[in-house]
Amino acid sequence: MKISHWFKPGMKIKRWLVLGILGLICISFGLSFFLKYIELNPLANLLPIGLIAAGGVLLVIALNYTVRTIYLAILSGGGKVSMDAGRLSSLLYDKRILIRGPKIVTIGGGTGLSSMLRGLKLYSSNITAIVTVADDGGGSGVLRQDLGMLPPGDIRNCILALANTEPIMEKLLQYRFQEGMLKGQSFGNLFLAAMDGISSNFEEAVRKMSDVLAVTGRVLPVTLDDVRLYAELEDGHVVCGESNIGKHNSFHPGKIKKVFIQPGNAEPLQDVIEAISEADLIVLGPGSLYTSIIPNLLIREVCEAMKDSKALKVYACNIMTQPGETDRYSLYDHIAAIEKHSYKGIIDMCIANNAEIPEELEKKYLDDGAEAVKLDVEKVHKAGIKVICGDFVSIKNNYLRHDSMKLAQSVIDLAVEMVLGNDKKRMVDYYYVKDRLKKQVES
Repeated sequence: MKISHWFKPGMKIKRWLVLGILGLICISFGLSFFLKYIELNPLANLLPIGLIAAGGVLLVIALNYTVRTIYLAILSGGGKVSMDAGRLSSLLYDKRILIRGPKIVTIGGGTGLSSMLRGLKLYSSNITAIVTVADDGGGSGVLRQDLGMLPPGDIRNCILALANTEPIMEKLLQYRFQEGMLKGQSFGNLFLAAMDGISSNFEEAVRKMSDVLAVTGRVLPVTLDDVRLYAELEDGHVVCGESNIGKHNSFHPGKIKKVFIQPGNAEPLQDVIEAISEADLIVLGPGSLYTSIIPNLLIREVCEAMKDSKALKVYACNIMTQPGETDRYSLYDHIAAIEKHSYKGIIDMCIANNAEIPEELEKKYLDDGAEAVKLDVEKVHKAGIKVICGDFVSIKNNYLRHDSMKLAQSVIDLAVEMVLGNDKKRMVDYYYVKDRLKKQVES
């Protein structure tokens, strides 16, 4: 890192350097006066002695707080630090910038949310991921049934997305057993299950795992209550369980009328409500509409907190529709479903993909009953919601995913221009995040 970085606003080191220099000046003047008037009346020496004493106090304070500032910067980073001076100074500079980043709350679950978090952590350490706990399928469902714990899968993915850990550790935590009784189970799920076993509750287990993996920001389950998700179809049939909702067309076809949870009076974590109330920007999604995003909004206090929050509310829409959930849904249909389960006006802005899907991949999805979400932008605009369109497509293992970097950059750009840029008290934050965004886009 360049030495000039230490003198930029926000590092909180310059003030202590100036104080230290002032202390040295006091000591120098004091010694000079003391040596000059040493043979005079002892009372004449009180001033230089006072200057020397004051300078010493200032110097001690300056050294103490300089070391403390550097230590806290390293601690807030949460990672291993090389003693190489260049890398250390660069780390400190990066961490100070991340601390000044916007307060972002993300709400959802699944792979879409975790993918976006990987990009967001490059711009801010003030990230809170609020994650649904309605999952009852796969490895999470097995642990939920066998151990009576909340489903760990979506929580694990978000923790790993925000973690500052070695690639081998991430690979280990994502590893799924191939044989035996643990076949199909993720080691990360078992790790979180073990943490749950030695903790007083699931919230503490999540926090401990986050500490171990040096997570940037926080990951919070939306509630500690054992909630179950249900879907009522238009013909009145009720589908029980999150894992059955997406595949209900195979045993009872029909369009989803609404989803609900039991118990209906589930209580959110207090930290969830506080994070929403303090947020600069709240992002819904990306993720499954009825099984990842909306379940969080079915907890009444969460909707109330969002309604009271002054944060900019953004919806990141899926690229493709999901069979059994959002068949033939347009962008407006997604938004209407969210409003139906929460309140009208919950979304201020929407981020949607308008890039073309490769023909071969589009055919593959069509064969599975999915298609690109239709962008009825004019209809959304008439509802008072601004739409930001762009190319957010990433193809991984022949599957369409959101490009984590492009999506994160779009979210951060909104936070910079519409939140930080409108607050005169945070112009330094605006400058730093804007500069970081520019450099990331160029790279």
